[in-house]
Amino acid sequence: MKIVNVWDFSGGIECAIQYFHAKWGSKVNYNFYYDAISHSSSSPIGLPRFYLLLDKDVIVGCYALLVNDLVSRQDLLPWIACLYVEPSYRGRALGSILLKDGIEKTANLGYSCVYLTTDHSEYYEKYGWERIQDAYNYYGEQGRVYQYCIPHSTQS
Repeated sequence: MKIVNVWDFSGGIECAIQYFHAKWGSKVNYNFYYDAISHSSSSPIGLPRFYLLLDKDVIVGCYALLVNDLVSRQDLLPWIACLYVEPSYRGRALGSILLKDGIEKTANLGYSCVYLTTDHSEYYEKYGWERIQDAYNYYGEQGRVYQYCIPHSTQS
């Protein structure tokens, strides 16, 4: 298994965009993902960034690092978003590997905390995330906001 920036995926950027939209685009137009991902950073700096979890060359999961996850808390950044693991690959702690990768990349960018929003409960807590409040998405739906503060020793 390996995690790659969408720009480094051998299947091409269009395939990566289609994957993200297929997993997260039920309410969001394809053009949103196309525009966001095609303008994402391919360098070790800058946001947004989109990542794929690969089993050989097969996409089995994904996540993104974003300036904001389309929620009302515009003052918080960066955000881990679009976390997804294929059902046939679940139960192997791959979600935690994606979260850890996002935390490490956040630390490397110089941030001391990273955020996420979800309607899940009890998943993120087991990986050290703290629920700090609720926020609203652009549909007016309420979601939980979690924070992970990065220990100084893990920052580069």
